[in-house]
Amino acid sequence: MAKRGKKYAAASAKVDNLKRYELEEAVALVKEMSFAKFDESVDAAINLNVNPRHADQMVRGAVSLPHGIGKDTRVLVFAKGEKAKEAEEAGADFVGSDEIIEKINGGWTDWDVTVATPDMMGQVGRIGRVLGPRGLMPNPKAGTVTFDVAKIVKELKAGRVEFRVDKGGIIHIGVGRTSFEPQKLEENVVALLKMLASLKPASSKAPYFKSIALSSTMSPSVKLDTSFARDML
Repeated sequence: MAKRGKKYAAASAKVDNLKRYELEEAVALVKEMSFAKFDESVDAAINLNVNPRHADQMVRGAVSLPHGIGKDTRVLVFAKGEKAKEAEEAGADFVGSDEIIEKINGGWTDWDVTVATPDMMGQVGRIGRVLGPRGLMPNPKAGTVTFDVAKIVKELKAGRVEFRVDKGGIIHIGVGRTSFEPQKLEENVVALLKMLASLKPASSKAPYFKSIALSSTMSPSVKLDTSFARDML
């Protein structure tokens, strides 16, 4: 524990907490500070000037990151017949209906994203008490309730990730790995911010992007200058 503490302290010493870094600088610094023996996740924390208690300020959606997140997304699809076949051919990890619902009722939750065809939502709703708290409930706004299962499965496998603001108006989302080339991390961050800019609620006040920070799994966070994000609005 002490060893890790020294490494974290050494990493923290490289960050000027009073500075707001340019994206290129921040990405380089996060990569430089990574010290774990595994390939750390690079995460973004974006504080939006919204109040999620108001329905019209609930920012949620999905974005296809151009370089993925460096992790295989395990996709479960609730579908029957031809749509089940389409999901399997598109690369879904788990496909089914009643038998999977029974398995979930038995305690199984070993996947990352759930997709369902609209005709299956009545049955899926019965396990909402299991899926909802784990963030695994399919949602039309996120595009995961659809008959176009092949398209959404391919997107998810290619790096499409869902997001939503928490109670404090903050979005936490992975944007890659420390092993990624800097340019790929930068392009993933830009793609995310462009999507968030396009979802800005009309009722939200300025500044929409209150703060943006990047960090790796084990490193301290690096705060960004938000001006480049504001230019996307």
